[in-house]
Amino acid sequence: MEFPKVNAHLHTPFSFSAFRDIDDALDRAAAEHVKVVGINDFYSAEGYEEWSEGCRKRGLYPLFNIELISLNKEDQKAGLRVNDPGNPGRTYISGKGLLYPFKLDEPYASQLANVRNEANKQVEAMCEKLNGILQSKNVGFLLDMDWVKANLTRGSVRERHLAKALRLKVYENCGDNPTCIKNLLKEIFDGKELKSDTENLAGVENEIRANLLKAGGSAFVPETAEAFLPMQTVCEIILAAGGIPTYPFLADDIAGNYTDFENDLERVAKQLTGRGFHSVEFITTRNDMNLLEKYASYLHDQGFVVTLGSEHNSPVMEPIELFARHQTPLSGKLLRINYEGACVVAAHQHLVAQGLSGYTDENGNADRSKRDEFVKLGDELIRNRVGK
Repeated sequence: MEFPKVNAHLHTPFSFSAFRDIDDALDRAAAEHVKVVGINDFYSAEGYEEWSEGCRKRGLYPLFNIELISLNKEDQKAGLRVNDPGNPGRTYISGKGLLYPFKLDEPYASQLANVRNEANKQVEAMCEKLNGILQSKNVGFLLDMDWVKANLTRGSVRERHLAKALRLKVYENCGDNPTCIKNLLKEIFDGKELKSDTENLAGVENEIRANLLKAGGSAFVPETAEAFLPMQTVCEIILAAGGIPTYPFLADDIAGNYTDFENDLERVAKQLTGRGFHSVEFITTRNDMNLLEKYASYLHDQGFVVTLGSEHNSPVMEPIELFARHQTPLSGKLLRINYEGACVVAAHQHLVAQGLSGYTDENGNADRSKRDEFVKLGDELIRNRVGK
C-alpha cells in the first residue's frame, strides 16, 4: 500500500530554519511530493496561520506542533543524560497536533511567553559579549541586535541568528574576498583556522557557532534557571494548547552510542509511559537506518504514536523527504509507522478543534487500544486533502 510522504517536524524562520520563509519550505515539500508536513518551532505557534494557508494552496496536510526545552531536576541531580547529551536533566519535548487556531489560556500563556523571553535574553547577552570580542580585536564593526531581530528573525532569537549575522558582517567587511574572510575569522577565533570553504555559507556559520556561541565558546553565555520549565509544566502547557506531549529520541549517534536514558529500549519505553508520554518522534538523519527501525518498531509495538521528521533548524538545506544517516532511504516499515503516527496527530487535532476529546485527554491520558481508530480517521482526513 502506498502511503503519502510525511515530514512531521520542520522548523521555520519563526524559530530558526534553513528555509527562507514558510513558502520556501512548503514549495520544497510540494516539489518533493511530501504531502503531510508538521510545523514544529521552538516556543512559538506564530507560524500556524501561514502554514495552514500555504498547505491549503498546495494541497498539503498541515500538522500543528511546537517544541520546548524542559529541565527535570531529579535527572539533573542524578547526572542522567536524557535527550541533550551535554546537559544532564535537560529534556527537549515536542507537542503534536495543537489546537488551530492556536489558543492558550492563563497561566500557561504567560509561562510560555516568559520562557521564550528568557531564551531571547540569553542570545542578547551573547550578542553583547560577542561585540566586546569584536571591539577588542578592532575588526571595524559590531553586531546590532535590533537589526538581527528585524531582519533575521520572526520573534524567537537563537544563537544561530547571531552566527548568520556575524557571517554576513564578515563577508560585507571583506567584500566577499576569501582570503580576507579566512584571516578575519581566524582573528575572531583567536588563531583557529576556518575549515570550511568560504562559499559553504552553512559550514562557515556552523563554525562560528561552534567556536564562539556554544558552551565553551568565547561569547557563550549560559542560560538562567528561568529559561527552563519543569518537564511536568511543559507537558501541561502542551495539553492546555490541545496537543500531545511527545518525547524526541536522539537514539544512536555516529559512534553508535546512546544517552543514559535511552540506552535500554525496554526500560526507556516503560519510563516514558510512567512519565505520561504516549507519543515519540525521531529526527531520521541522526540515525542508522537499521537502528532507527529497531527503536521505532519496538515503540510502535508498545502502543506509542511514532512520527519522524528532519528539523531543518540549521543553515544546511537538506531534502524534506526523509532519509536516515548517510542519505539512506527509509524502509517501508518506517514509512508506514510514520504515516500512521501522522494520521493519529491529524485525527487528534481535527477532533480537538471541534471541542471533542483527542488521542490524549486534557490530563494527558491516552487509551492506546484506540490508536487504530485514530489512524483510520486521520487517513481519511489526509487523503481527502492530498488525494490517494
